[in-house]
Amino acid sequence: MKSYDVAIIGSGPGGYVAAIRCAQLGMKTALIEKYSTLGGTCLNVGCIPSKALLSSSHHYEEATKHFEEHGIEIPGDIKVNLEKMIGRKQAVVDQTTGGIDFLMKKNNIDVFEGLGSFKDTTHIKIDGKDAQEIEAKNIIIATGSKPSNLPFITLDKERIITSTEALKLKEIPKHMIIIGGGVIGLELGQVYRRLGAEVTVIEYMDRILPTMDAGLSKELNKVFKKAKCSMMLSHKVQSVERKGDDVIVKAENKKGEIVEFKGDYCLVSVGRRPYTDGLNAEAAGVKLTDRGQVEVNEHLQTNVSNIYAIGDVIKGAMLAHKAEEEGVFVAETLAGQKPHIDYNLIPGVVYTWPEVAAVGKTEEELKDAGVEYKVGQFPFRALGRARASGDLDGFVKILADKKTDEVLGIHMIGARCADLIAEAVVAMEYRASAEDISRMSHAHPTFAEAVKEAALAATEDRALHV
Repeated sequence: MKSYDVAIIGSGPGGYVAAIRCAQLGMKTALIEKYSTLGGTCLNVGCIPSKALLSSSHHYEEATKHFEEHGIEIPGDIKVNLEKMIGRKQAVVDQTTGGIDFLMKKNNIDVFEGLGSFKDTTHIKIDGKDAQEIEAKNIIIATGSKPSNLPFITLDKERIITSTEALKLKEIPKHMIIIGGGVIGLELGQVYRRLGAEVTVIEYMDRILPTMDAGLSKELNKVFKKAKCSMMLSHKVQSVERKGDDVIVKAENKKGEIVEFKGDYCLVSVGRRPYTDGLNAEAAGVKLTDRGQVEVNEHLQTNVSNIYAIGDVIKGAMLAHKAEEEGVFVAETLAGQKPHIDYNLIPGVVYTWPEVAAVGKTEEELKDAGVEYKVGQFPFRALGRARASGDLDGFVKILADKKTDEVLGIHMIGARCADLIAEAVVAMEYRASAEDISRMSHAHPTFAEAVKEAALAATEDRALHV
């Protein structure tokens, strides 16, 4: 039987990063993955393939709607070859997962293909091509999450689908009905709207992106409505039924009336649930919460001292970069170091166009906590760079403490906000004031100038270009 210092169950961003960091710190490391490719949901059926389709569909939209105003004329019809687009997406996935294979070899990490399950606190059974068992002094659970469903919906994975199936459709839907106005539903909704599908988003709450700052929700809702998406807010889905190639969705609106929607595809994107199926956690005595999450303390340690858990399978936001930070955290803890994660400074991003990104507290959270704050906001429309590229939608909003000027939250929607948010994280990590940011030189012309201008607006209302 092979013996290891640490074994990690699950090879998503949390698991594989934990494996690399453990190996860097001199531990003999094993990584167990039940699928034939490494990378988990993120690399195979999540972050990476969805961004590939978002990028391809964005190119198509630019070519059909905006090239002409730039003086670019393409004779004849511009057509979508969906099969080729999906093929490119898969090539991106294959290249990325292949990169993880390389990193495992480079760091001398032993990879086992098969379902990893606990035999006891230090032994893991691996059911794959060859059933085997390994021993590990420490074990990290990184089994991730799966798409959630509503109890009355039957997912046939043909017409009533999850994000996994939406990434590999054989045809462009005529009318895609999306249940859930969160990150995944909006990203995939935008992909298929660009490609020509009619899109209806049905959201139970009174706004899309209900966990983000309300200003971001309102602005993105306007963008979707401008693209002629139907945004059905405050609608409670009652039933989803397939009839041949049609899907009928019935929902109750805020007046209590039943409204019927008919489409050829229904994407159910109502969040994700922690995935522990087949883990046999009880054999090791590992406690799960009522929500199916693995219970951990502030050191990400379970109730069993040598077993840790990270990523989507524990509490907190289900984000790949959160899982990565936690993977490094556990590896360094095992090495006797004193790592730290500030969960308030884990950014959230929506990769629609315009992109949406945020870090820190929302206005709603500050109001609920009774914190006195000031707001500085600056529109992208006032940026020279935004006018040059035609990306005029959006704004940057900075929330700062009214007395100390310390930045408490930064919320943005606009071009390249997925990248711009890193500046906000750095500033808040070093407890910058709004004035600190406002006095740092930002290259001109850039989208990043919106951050400086919002900081100026939060500092005695001193924005220069509005």
